[in-house]
Amino acid sequence: MCELTFREASAADIKHLLRIERAVFTSPWSEDAFRNEFHMNDYAYYIVAEKAGEVIGYAGIWMIIDEGHITNVAIYPDQQGRGYGEAILQELVQIAKAKQMVCLTLEVRVTNTRAQNLYKKFGFKDGAIRKKYYPDNGEDALVMWVELE
Repeated sequence: MCELTFREASAADIKHLLRIERAVFTSPWSEDAFRNEFHMNDYAYYIVAEKAGEVIGYAGIWMIIDEGHITNVAIYPDQQGRGYGEAILQELVQIAKAKQMVCLTLEVRVTNTRAQNLYKKFGFKDGAIRKKYYPDNGEDALVMWVELE
């Protein structure tokens, strides 16, 4: 997406990330959770997607040795369906490869087939089920993974 730009997120972006979280997720992360990610978690790396200078989405990954765990991928609902989620995931995968990650994993709601289909475009495969993973409704999570080239 040529209309999007990406940059590494910082603690100064927390207010943007919180707005996106609240607009997208039924169990959004808290401000404290994000502060911990930026100030305490040496494995965390976040990017934001900007369109016309405005943050419209973000993604996060924990990079531990040579494995990456994608924590979040989120785009404002009014910006979805335009390929931005795919673009931000592509950017995150490129960063993971540049930082020599050999595989990526993530959890996704078992009912979120839209996200699962996006991940499958990047070669993610179905793995295990984490029973009652989501606290808002006890929904199971599908663990997906991909090996990077």
